[in-house]
Amino acid sequence: MAVKKLVLGGGCFWCVEAVYSNVKGVLKAISGYAGGARKNPSYEQVCSGATGHAEVVEISYDDELITMEELLDIFWEIHDPTTLNAQGADVGTQYRSVIYYESDEEKAKILGSIEKASSKFRDKIVTEVSPLPTFYPAEAYHQNYFALNPNQGYCRVVIAPKVQKFVTHFPDKLA
Repeated sequence: MAVKKLVLGGGCFWCVEAVYSNVKGVLKAISGYAGGARKNPSYEQVCSGATGHAEVVEISYDDELITMEELLDIFWEIHDPTTLNAQGADVGTQYRSVIYYESDEEKAKILGSIEKASSKFRDKIVTEVSPLPTFYPAEAYHQNYFALNPNQGYCRVVIAPKVQKFVTHFPDKLA
C-alpha cells in the first residue's frame, strides 16, 4: 500500500469530509485549517475570516486503489470552483476553493485536472493552487460531523445533497 495525502478545501469542511469519507481507497479524511498565518487557529478564529486560513480536509489515500486525479474529479463535481471565496451561503476566504500540493509532480497533476474540468463550467475556475502549508486539525467536534449529526439542519440541506451527488456520479468509487 502506498499512502499519499491530498489537502483541499471546497467550502465548509464538513461537506468535503463527508464525501471523501465515503470514497473507496480513502483511509482517512480529517477536517482542519491551512493557508493562514495564525498558528493553531480555533474554529471561531478561522470563521472570523481574519486568520487567512481556509477550512480544508486532509485526505489520506491508498494510491493503488484511487489516484489523485480521481480524487480531483470528485472535487470538481461536489463544489463550485468558479465562485471566489464562497460556496452557497458560506461566504468568506475561509470557504475558498483551494488545493495544496507537496511537489512539482502533484502541482502538474492539479493543473492538468483544472484544465480538464474547465469545460464543465461556464465560468472560469478560480481554485487556489498553492504549496502545502502547515495543516492544523480542527477541533474533535468537527470530525465526522455529518456521520454523527445526519439530522441536523445544515447536514440535511447542504451536506446530504453533496454526498448524494457523489454517490450518483461516482457509484464505482463508493466505499
